[in-house]
Amino acid sequence: MSTPAVTGIQTTIRKIERREWMLWSSAVLVTLLLTLTIVSFVIPMLHHMQDFDALHLTLTVRGLVGMVLLFDIYTVYQQLQIYRVRRQLAKREELFRLITENAADMIAVVGADGERIYNSPSYESVLGYSPDELKSTSSLEQIHPDDRQAVMEAAKEARMGGEGRRIEYRMRHKDGGWRVLESTANTIRNSDGQVEKLVIVNRDITDRKHLEEQFRQSQKMEAVGRLSGGVAHDFNNLLGVIIGYAEFLQERLDQTNALRGSVDEILKAGKRAASLTRQLLAFSRQQVLDPKVLDLNSVTSDMEKLLRRLIGEDIELKTISEPGLGRVKADHGQLEQVIMNLAVNARDAMPKGGTLSIKTENMTMDTAFVRRYPYPVKPGPYVQLTVSDTGIGMDADTKARAFEPFFTTKEKGKGTGLGLATVYGVVKQSGGYIDVESSPGAGTTFKIYLPRVEEAYAKTERSPSEDPISVKGTETVLVAEDETSLASLVRNTLELCGYTVLVAGDGIEALAVSKRYQATIHLLLTDIVMPGIGGRALAEELIHERPEMMVVYMSGYAGQGVGEQGPVEPGSFFLAKPFSRDGLARKVREALDSRVAAGPR
Repeated sequence: MSTPAVTGIQTTIRKIERREWMLWSSAVLVTLLLTLTIVSFVIPMLHHMQDFDALHLTLTVRGLVGMVLLFDIYTVYQQLQIYRVRRQLAKREELFRLITENAADMIAVVGADGERIYNSPSYESVLGYSPDELKSTSSLEQIHPDDRQAVMEAAKEARMGGEGRRIEYRMRHKDGGWRVLESTANTIRNSDGQVEKLVIVNRDITDRKHLEEQFRQSQKMEAVGRLSGGVAHDFNNLLGVIIGYAEFLQERLDQTNALRGSVDEILKAGKRAASLTRQLLAFSRQQVLDPKVLDLNSVTSDMEKLLRRLIGEDIELKTISEPGLGRVKADHGQLEQVIMNLAVNARDAMPKGGTLSIKTENMTMDTAFVRRYPYPVKPGPYVQLTVSDTGIGMDADTKARAFEPFFTTKEKGKGTGLGLATVYGVVKQSGGYIDVESSPGAGTTFKIYLPRVEEAYAKTERSPSEDPISVKGTETVLVAEDETSLASLVRNTLELCGYTVLVAGDGIEALAVSKRYQATIHLLLTDIVMPGIGGRALAEELIHERPEMMVVYMSGYAGQGVGEQGPVEPGSFFLAKPFSRDGLARKVREALDSRVAAGPR
């Protein structure tokens, strides 16, 4: 198949050639006529000189001068036409040069035998080869060995059938790397209709392929995240029951009891499983976070002793903290988990010792900085946390899968493959970004960017273990939980603390229980998502009827409607699943005591 552009150029050239032949033919004709005219005048004059008078001579000379003048005029016209033709050719050549030199695509003309006839300058800018280097090699030499057969078959199809098809293949860059090209071929036929040349247009789609791969990876991680979140939600309910009843047995069995060790192991396994579900939820960005305004320098400084014990004596720990570091808003515990996971990852990458560096600094992402990322990044002020090691590093394939859940290069039993996936999830859920730089033998550097905030630092609160308040009470608590076994555990725990407990299996039943119960209900303890009426709608309706009632929400993950604005509305409390019996009792008591301190609402 001949391209329209090539056909047009050939037609124009033929017109120009015909015009030039006409000009030259006319010039020859005029010259012959002039010559014949001169001869026709000169020969008679030589034979009959006596017959020619002055008048005839004058007329003859004037005729000759007229013919010469006519020839001169036509010669000038001819030169002007030739000049015009040359200008047209020069303009077309300049246009062709501009197109080929500025086209991002690589254009090549190849003979039917595979000989390189023309390569556009973009080959040098994209692949690094000069025109001389390309001419001295075969058209197949730089193509990846695994792709050569496909390219040869496509070229053969084009020569035999007269139509090319679109293919993708890899071509070696001058620096040794491989670029992915998308290629289309058009055929140029000779006068006999046979394919004489191939015009090949190659487009570098390496970056597009990377983006497609990142998109596929993102879709895969999103799907795994949704699955993980759903599994973790149901698992949290079961773990709450296992942990709660194991604690109940542990409290009633003496240390010397033969069953105490078994109960301790059940409790230990339950808490370990709860930790795994938290990591799954962190990865899937569905973990319930408690973001507070923090000083990252204080967080890293407080963790130094723990990190030194964690990494061992053969690894040197260096911390570099920028004075005047901006504030960030994140979950303190999860931020510590991020640093811990990165430190463990660095330790395992340095079996013979090395250096672990943790650096904090202010930085600003401008439009030029974010342009290098293939995914959307919001410009603005950030706090950068850099964790780097001098370990074995990662190759490109490992680096591409570093944040993939359950992917690990460690031997069986040494890791869950959730460490970096958890880091990724926490950072993304906190509104930040994470980069990784690594190569074999050159160590690994993780860069975390967290948005800077102008809010004031959060007030330091005492942990529950430091709080000496009693968890006992005599108030009435309405429990709305659709998981029967968990509702039963909550009821037993609160009744042991002295509370009157009303239990409903869903929101509709909770409304009915409230209507039947005429006395005061001091607190509603409800799951956020239940069949029929959800926890939030239930709380709104009951608070309208019982304004003095406090609310504690329960949930296993953020996917249950716990949004970015926080787990619950102001004035309410939140209890993350799975929870311990002590944690449950303390949260209920905290909510009830806050009602007493604030007075009726």
